[in-house]
Amino acid sequence: MRALRYCISEAVENCTVDRAVLPLENTLGGSIHRNYDLLLRHELHIVGDVRLAVRHCLLANRGVKIGDLRSVMSHPQALAQCEHTLTELGIEQRQAVDDTAGAAKLVTEQMLQDTGAVASSLAAELYGLDILAENIQDEKENVTRFMMLAREPIVPQVDKPFKTSIVFPLEDWKPAQLLKALAVFALRDINLTKIESRPHKKRPFRVADDTFSTPVKYFNYLFYVDLEASMADPKTRKALGNLEEFAPFVRVLGSYPTDVSEV
Repeated sequence: MRALRYCISEAVENCTVDRAVLPLENTLGGSIHRNYDLLLRHELHIVGDVRLAVRHCLLANRGVKIGDLRSVMSHPQALAQCEHTLTELGIEQRQAVDDTAGAAKLVTEQMLQDTGAVASSLAAELYGLDILAENIQDEKENVTRFMMLAREPIVPQVDKPFKTSIVFPLEDWKPAQLLKALAVFALRDINLTKIESRPHKKRPFRVADDTFSTPVKYFNYLFYVDLEASMADPKTRKALGNLEEFAPFVRVLGSYPTDVSEV
């Protein structure tokens, strides 16, 4: 079965649906790296982001008790967010699957008696499972940031808070090269809210230009950066033009309204 995250992105590209929603980072589990890779792989645009409080439940088939469970399955992020609580409940084994609802579905379809799922109360209702425990995330402030993706970008504005997400590699790895690249934003008073590095899969290695007789290879990276700025602002466009002096390419993943709602 293909991973749900690939199906969602391709469904938007193929016009099956208008938009996709992908989780990108969580206050407990950190960044969801595979979804960063998806942003570059697919020709989609970020048109919004939203922060949502996540409340996890421990689910199992009818009649199964917590003491019967040897294992629990869920998305790796959900398992990480509930790690301490699951251990306290005496459940030691973890099984990673592609999504939380998919874990609930597997527990139901396979009629598992010793394995539960970490998923939502809605998943329990949908697949006919019992809720053995609610709010099992390790911390109360468990918030996930989701990105909304579409085939076409939205028109950026300057009359309300906007965020712009970009990705770029670096051409020359000279001393302070990354500092110089990021300085194009500091010089224009553009604040950065996030920097994430991911391996550059098309050019995974770079050879160091140093004094050693044997060339030294290092990993090569892509940098994903979020800016507190709108592409409608001339200084943002000038900053990206300046960045192109240091980067082989600069791709704007999206310029979209900032989520200012209370979580």
